[in-house]
Amino acid sequence: MTAHLFSPITLGNLEIPNRIAVAPMCQYSADDGSATDWHLQHWMNLAMSGAGMITVEMTDVERRGRISHGCMGLYSDANEAAARRALDAARRVATPGAKFGVQLAHAGRKASNHRPWEGSGPLKPEEDAWPVISCSPLAYADGWQVPHALTEEEIEQTIGHFVDAAKRAERAGFDFIELHSAHGYLLHQFLSPLSNHRTDRWGGSLENRMRFPIEVARRVAEAVPNLMVGARMSLTDWVDGGFTLEEAIAVANAYRKAGIAYICCSSGGNSPHQSLRTGPGYQVHLAEALKQATGIPVRAVGMIDQPAQADAIVRDGRADMVALGRALLADPRWPWRAAAALGHPFHAAPQLARSAGLMKQWGSAA
Repeated sequence: MTAHLFSPITLGNLEIPNRIAVAPMCQYSADDGSATDWHLQHWMNLAMSGAGMITVEMTDVERRGRISHGCMGLYSDANEAAARRALDAARRVATPGAKFGVQLAHAGRKASNHRPWEGSGPLKPEEDAWPVISCSPLAYADGWQVPHALTEEEIEQTIGHFVDAAKRAERAGFDFIELHSAHGYLLHQFLSPLSNHRTDRWGGSLENRMRFPIEVARRVAEAVPNLMVGARMSLTDWVDGGFTLEEAIAVANAYRKAGIAYICCSSGGNSPHQSLRTGPGYQVHLAEALKQATGIPVRAVGMIDQPAQADAIVRDGRADMVALGRALLADPRWPWRAAAALGHPFHAAPQLARSAGLMKQWGSAA
């Protein structure tokens, strides 16, 4: 059997050894944006997983861009030093050829929230809440802060924050950057007519709504030419009158012209009124549609957790890669298990090699 999941792929200037990516997953465990010992062990664990592409969690480009007090950032020298410490440790134990990237983002109107295990929802003033920003003064939901609408000058400053964070990412040693324009965060807020009601050159038509994220992509790609740059997108809002797949196709084409090498295809997150049904591979059709319409390499994501399912997505040309989140939290050696299930060789670190036989047994039962 040929395991398509374990064939190499080139994205931009990066050769990635297989088609398995670690999806960026917020850990809500940073100290004023700085990676902690939690991240040290977490990144080392992911580095040993066998995944070819490891995308570090949503990492915010300024302090007020964090979702919560525990969110990662790359807006200070301390953030940069802490990221380098954790990344250097991860590289020392990584499987050969693994590539590491960081997802740069700004939460916009979805910032200043509790950690999920503290109840989520907006922070109260006495909980060290901070003012939030967006493209328009529209709250995400009832009871959430009404954001300050960015001025022209503030938009330029925010673009600068993305550029500065990208330079910090390069100095910290990352191989690639992923821009987060999904799940209702700031770049997505500009793209969607649900959240962008501006009447100037940053709103209205799709050409105007995409201007900010495309400018961020162009400036970041120019600032760090040695790093591959990709983007994560919500390809639909799942709300009538919201951002659509057809618009996403146009944005993806513009992203490619701005220097974006791949699109990680997600959806939703910009409205509490979204209507969608989740299930195994529920977003794969979106990745497939974008790939067919644009030719840009795509990553499929969303409840992909069975090896045969993941391999079929790549084999059938529906996506170029698959990204796993919860499956890798549940089983940090998932790529080994997938290789065993698909009859593909895998190479455990010498210290862990005694587990290979058991992994093959588990894989054959998958």
